[in-house]
Amino acid sequence: MRHWVLIVTVLAVVAGCTRGRPSRKPPVHLNPNMDVQPRLERQSPSSFFADGAAMRPPVPGTVARGQLHDDPVYYTGKDERGRLVRTAPVPYSMERLRRGRQRYDIYCAPCHGRVGDGQSMVAKRGFVPPPTNLHDPRLLTIEDGHLFDVITNGIRNMPSYRSQIPVEDRWAIVMYVRALQRSQRANLEDIPPDKRAGLK
Repeated sequence: MRHWVLIVTVLAVVAGCTRGRPSRKPPVHLNPNMDVQPRLERQSPSSFFADGAAMRPPVPGTVARGQLHDDPVYYTGKDERGRLVRTAPVPYSMERLRRGRQRYDIYCAPCHGRVGDGQSMVAKRGFVPPPTNLHDPRLLTIEDGHLFDVITNGIRNMPSYRSQIPVEDRWAIVMYVRALQRSQRANLEDIPPDKRAGLK
């Protein structure tokens, strides 16, 4: 009996030593279903589906992770009744204004100019109709929601920036535009008293 135990032990050790070594023999799979998994490329045809398309639309009612837009004011700039909101739903901060300036300089300044007056290189080269002057009196009192909506959906010959600019950055740009507007109409009272000494 001991001899059988010794033989089995030796065979197990020998079999264990040969595992993981290269072999020219094909692997043995009891269930080969996972061996062949054809991957479909985007926009490629597929004979499996009745419409012949490999790309499938989302199941109705599904929401992708991080895409639940349950706050209409934040995601549309409009309240529950569809009216444009007067003020941005996010608080002002220096960090947000800096981000707004950075995004404005990338996406908005090429047409509206660095100070928002519409006198950009695009305008100087004859873009028709010329970009809007963001210091127009009409825009000084317009709702923040309107500015957000224009960035999101575009207006006249301005394209939509929905896919390029995330929602948070759109609100940051709105805040920076308000800061630009204020900067062109600042008076002495807007400057802290300790900073007024060097001004003329």
